[in-house]
Amino acid sequence: MIAKEKVQSLVEEVLYGDQFLVDITVGLGNAILVFVDSDAGISVGECVEISRHLENSFDREVEDFSLEVSSPGLSFPFKVARQYPKNIGREVEVVLISGEKQKGILKSASTTGFEIEIEVKGKVDGKKVVTSQLLAYDFDQIKTVKIVISF
Repeated sequence: MIAKEKVQSLVEEVLYGDQFLVDITVGLGNAILVFVDSDAGISVGECVEISRHLENSFDREVEDFSLEVSSPGLSFPFKVARQYPKNIGREVEVVLISGEKQKGILKSASTTGFEIEIEVKGKVDGKKVVTSQLLAYDFDQIKTVKIVISF
């Protein structure tokens, strides 16, 4: 079986500029999935370059494998802290380890956590009002964070 660490090392050899590795999985039958991104987004051509480098680094005569290199996509949960700053201003769904869910606009991110802005509905003088509230989370509180896709 092809080692995940070997794939990671090979991917990191060809990343440049603001590109970064999001996730790697090596499944049954050496099904290799590599997710890469960059602060400005990653192109198909850049994924092809990484894929070719990996393809040329392994010998199919020794060990057969399948390979897919892509960006994580909108429905893929955030895996690394570097994904947060590039998505500031987007609506996200946060699922805490406790199971609690919260939707809001990603407002800021740091190396230890992030903040979202939520809408709070209430009444003032008998009238319905909507106010904003900032919620701060540390990464160790989080089970998943995903972009909310709206049509």
